[in-house]
Amino acid sequence: MVQTLTKPVTFDEFIQWYPETGLRYELHNGVIIEMNPPVGDHEEIIGFLIEEIVTEYKKLKLPYFIPKAALIKTPNGLSTYSPDLLLLNRNNLVNEPLWKKESTITQAASVPLVIEIVSSNWKTDYSTKADEYESMGIPEYWIVDYAAFGGKRFIGNPKQPTISVYYLIDGEYLVNQFRNDDLIISPLFPELKLTVSHILQKI
Repeated sequence: MVQTLTKPVTFDEFIQWYPETGLRYELHNGVIIEMNPPVGDHEEIIGFLIEEIVTEYKKLKLPYFIPKAALIKTPNGLSTYSPDLLLLNRNNLVNEPLWKKESTITQAASVPLVIEIVSSNWKTDYSTKADEYESMGIPEYWIVDYAAFGGKRFIGNPKQPTISVYYLIDGEYLVNQFRNDDLIISPLFPELKLTVSHILQKI
């Protein structure tokens, strides 16, 4: 990631500043951050996961959709994230004050699932975002570490490609980790038939 401004800014200033360049930006504790352009492997994984998740929620007839570009604003208003994959509950958007004009989500009831694909900014995904999504009450958060970027304290030693599924129990995240031919267990989609190897074969 590349820091673009060092002056602390508010969410409103961030939204007013946001340029229409096609680049992605996030607000991290009052600092605007330009996200690194995604690499091909990253995009192939996202495309594959979108197909799998759309298939699941259509099969279950759930009122979900995946926006092309939407933001999550944290409760303290100091950070705003642009997840790699954001699953939204269409039925709750009527309660979202920032949705119509800013495509921004503020309530966990709108977000059944967030997925981040790990790159060089792995510390943000494993630490900062996990803490923020937990505090918001987002029920499920996946970290897809396809190239084992994360530190050993997060994915073990020796490091290997890992998918971490965080799920909310009594207001706190518990985490299950999956590798190789492990079948990914998703509380949101219990019938999902997907392994880590299956995902990695797509790149």
